[in-house]
Amino acid sequence: MNSQIENYKTFLASPITIKGKKVKNRLFLAPMAGLGHAAFRELISEFGGFGLLFTGMCSAKAVPQENRNISTVFRWRDEELPYLVCQIFGSEPDGMALAAERIEREGFFGVDLNFGCCASAICKKGSGAALLKEPELAKKIVEAVRQTVSIPLFVKFRIGWEENSLDGAIHAAKMAAMFQAAGADALVFHPRSAPDRRLRPPKWEHIRLIKDSVSIPVFGNGNIFEPSDCKKMLQLGNCDGISIGRMAVSKPWIFSTISNGFLPHPDIYQHTSIRMITLLLKHHDERTAVKMFKKFVPYFAAGFKFGHSISKQLLKSDSTDEILKSVNSIFSEHAQPPETIDRPNLHLFL
Repeated sequence: MNSQIENYKTFLASPITIKGKKVKNRLFLAPMAGLGHAAFRELISEFGGFGLLFTGMCSAKAVPQENRNISTVFRWRDEELPYLVCQIFGSEPDGMALAAERIEREGFFGVDLNFGCCASAICKKGSGAALLKEPELAKKIVEAVRQTVSIPLFVKFRIGWEENSLDGAIHAAKMAAMFQAAGADALVFHPRSAPDRRLRPPKWEHIRLIKDSVSIPVFGNGNIFEPSDCKKMLQLGNCDGISIGRMAVSKPWIFSTISNGFLPHPDIYQHTSIRMITLLLKHHDERTAVKMFKKFVPYFAAGFKFGHSISKQLLKSDSTDEILKSVNSIFSEHAQPPETIDRPNLHLFL
């Protein structure tokens, strides 16, 4: 692993096999809520450099009868299916299995079980990270899905409901082994406790405990802000790959930078924001496009020294035309270009 750490970009750009299916590299878009929609994934696909993409959070109750042409979440481009994993949440084994069956039938690369979301609206229904408080139920969900589908099965989870202590990480490692025994093919691990959300830095060293407890691939997740962070996570966590979430929203070209040495041109932010709204209009109606763009704005603005003012200006827009005018005003050739920063403004990284 030492040589892999020293040559971490080469390592991350190398292929990996998950349940007999080859993935071209070890960089994944992290499963996220409200951000991993079809338009955003298409934008990332234009830059490339990733191995797998994950959808936003899809309700297992809705998936079996969901219309992909109407849904804002269970929607995809056919050409992305070979590298797309569908993320589902729920608390009933049979319901999760039924959703996974539809996902396999549609041709997705794999299915991801969300045991990591700590949003109160999800947890109060016994889904997401709340399942870490009920290990037996979580195990039954993994088993039910495994018995139903043959595509790769991922589990995204956190340390649990304990604070970021060693005891909590040891418990998470035991759960990881349980998930593997139940049929999981790969794990995406976010080394924070659920109550923490993002108040404190993730404990990357705890990823190593998860890796040591299983033989299936483990992908680390949490606070990867620039390529050098990948090297540190690999060094501390000994993981098989890295799952990038919020920073991919801020810089959709980050995968290509790590994998292919892509160097962003001076107009990349203006191009990206205009392309984002264009793709949102391709996939959704005007009202939905504006709503989704506003979710994108704080992460986009976090890449600037004075990001709050950029965020405020863009969030005032109530139509896609107004958004485009605001973008062009911010990046006007007649104005001083906004100063970018290497590491994001965490006050905007919600």
